[in-house]
Amino acid sequence: MTLVQLEYILAVDEHRHFATAASHCFVTQPTLSMQIQKLEEELGIKLFDRSRQPVVPTPIGEEVLAHARRVMLEVKLLEDVIKEKQGLIHGELRLGIIPTLAPYLLPLFLQSFIDKYSDVQLKVKEMTTQPVLEAVLKGHLDMALVVTPLHETGLKEYPLFYEEMVAYVSKKNAAYKKTYVLPGDIDVHDLWLLEEGHCFRSQMLNLCELQKAHKDLLRFEYEAGSLETLKKMVETHRGITILPELATQDMSASQRKLIRHFRSPAPVREVSLVTSKTFVKEKLFLALKEELLNCIPEKLRKNKPRHVVPV
Repeated sequence: MTLVQLEYILAVDEHRHFATAASHCFVTQPTLSMQIQKLEEELGIKLFDRSRQPVVPTPIGEEVLAHARRVMLEVKLLEDVIKEKQGLIHGELRLGIIPTLAPYLLPLFLQSFIDKYSDVQLKVKEMTTQPVLEAVLKGHLDMALVVTPLHETGLKEYPLFYEEMVAYVSKKNAAYKKTYVLPGDIDVHDLWLLEEGHCFRSQMLNLCELQKAHKDLLRFEYEAGSLETLKKMVETHRGITILPELATQDMSASQRKLIRHFRSPAPVREVSLVTSKTFVKEKLFLALKEELLNCIPEKLRKNKPRHVVPV
């Protein structure tokens, strides 16, 4: 049994196709198939049911794959420990980020981080909360920028800053005439929401205490995939939505007139870096954290964890 063979069977499991898996591993399909067949002969079992399309693992194959994932994760950790001990900030950094942070936070720090750490190969993937957490736990990502607290077993959370949540209201909405708003001022019939899978959607509903009401009362529901879409719906139609502070940074003067702050203590969301509990790239982590904190607006750095809205 070799590490290469374990890499190949994990690739087949991920892609469920031998040719695609071979391409991913930069080998020919006959080479990949031959190595997997050798492993099956050595173990005396069939790892995959090749009669089905897409290819699926056999029941015993599932168990072998689970062990193979742990072995390859330990190998990766060993490589990371060696690099860390060398004392240089270099290597690959795989970062996940959720969609309600990506368009506002990435432009603030990405270029300066790349310029400062030219020996680091930064790979960024935008994903919704649950998939990004699973990717960190499985070792597919080194760390992720998400909204916390999550209390997820196997993960460590490192809070970076607290971002105020504000109401964004149409001129036709009753809240437009108010200086400050309360969660109770938001009519469920007028609220524009993100689609399922976004943690900020849950925060919207938790803030307005609408988890049940939005299902029972809403006669028309449009769920958007991005905060930018929600902003446009408010600006061109009517209604109200909730935005995080970073999403308001580049607004025009006319757009800022639609912002209404919540009465103190203002609700905030906690933005954190998360890693697995086995993460060892401490120097890379500290470099990224420092660059993030240096680049975010000063007001966000000074925000306190007042009323943190649950995810």
